[in-house]
Amino acid sequence: MATAFQNLSGYNPDSLPAADVLADQKYAIVVADWNAQITHTLMNGAEKCFTEHGVLPEHISVIHVPGAFELTFAAKQLVFGNMKAVDTDKFKAIIVLGCVIQGDTPHFDYVCQGVTQGITALNLVENGCPVIFGVLTTDNMQQALDRADGIHGNKGVEAAVTAIKMANLIW
Repeated sequence: MATAFQNLSGYNPDSLPAADVLADQKYAIVVADWNAQITHTLMNGAEKCFTEHGVLPEHISVIHVPGAFELTFAAKQLVFGNMKAVDTDKFKAIIVLGCVIQGDTPHFDYVCQGVTQGITALNLVENGCPVIFGVLTTDNMQQALDRADGIHGNKGVEAAVTAIKMANLIW
């Protein structure tokens, strides 16, 4: 397991653009409410990371969906500017956050595969923005807790750092 040897939230803050660059940028977080104990912790970590680096709170839109499978649909609506409840005035990046925990049926495999393929497809959309995959796919609840402010940091923070880096990759 790659994350067993490092804290997911460790990064060099100097590798990110200056706060004045980020102040005008807009970001979206789509969070699944299934396993909310985990996903809302990831969301809080992402929001805190954005604001600590200069993104204005009013430039962070948070959209809640029922579960991980619905992340792709909501992200697609944001990429194409079709969401009524949100000012979709061109986001620099979108993060999807979810948590799928292995059970006794193949449902885990179908959900994980569907979300992964959906987010990959959105990243291939011409004139779209980066869609960052922040979905935990774990064998058990403890592994999820370890990645949501546990011994492996907060995957939401890692997703926010990735979003900032990817948003500023292309001028």
